[in-house]
Amino acid sequence: MAPLNDQELSAAKRNAEAPAWSVRGAAGRQLAGSDKIDEVADVLHRLLLDAQDTWVIQETAEALLERKDTIGLRYVLLAYSQAGTDDAVDHLGAALDCNPEWMTTQGADRLIKQCRELATDPDAGVRNEAQQILAKLRPREEWARDSEADS
Repeated sequence: MAPLNDQELSAAKRNAEAPAWSVRGAAGRQLAGSDKIDEVADVLHRLLLDAQDTWVIQETAEALLERKDTIGLRYVLLAYSQAGTDDAVDHLGAALDCNPEWMTTQGADRLIKQCRELATDPDAGVRNEAQQILAKLRPREEWARDSEADS
C-alpha cells in the first residue's frame, strides 16, 4: 500500500468515525497500512474494539497483521487483551489464529520472533498474549529442534 499523504490520513481518521461499518472498516485497513501508524494508534485501537460491527474489527486486525511487522501484531494483541465483548474476542482471535501467513515456515518463524520480542513488552496484556502464543507454538519449536538433531 502506498504511503498516505497528510490529506489522506486526515480523511481516513474522519472515516473511522463514520456511521457506516463499511466506511469504518475501509478506514481501518487504510490506517493500518500507514507509515505513520504511531500517529493513528488510538484510532486503530478504537476500530479494533468497534462496538457496532465485527467486520470493522476483523478488517482492521487483518490489515494490521498483513503488515508482517511487530507493531501491527502488537496493536492486535493489545486490543485482544482488552476486548470486552465475546464478539470482539472471537474476531480478534480469528484474525490471530487464522492468519495464513503463519502456516508457512517463514511466517511461523517471524511470528515466533515477534512474539519473543513482545513477551517483554511494557504492557502486561501484550506480554501475556504473546507468551500464550509462544506456549501454543512451543511444541512446533521442539519438533523443529528435534528434527534438526536427528539430521
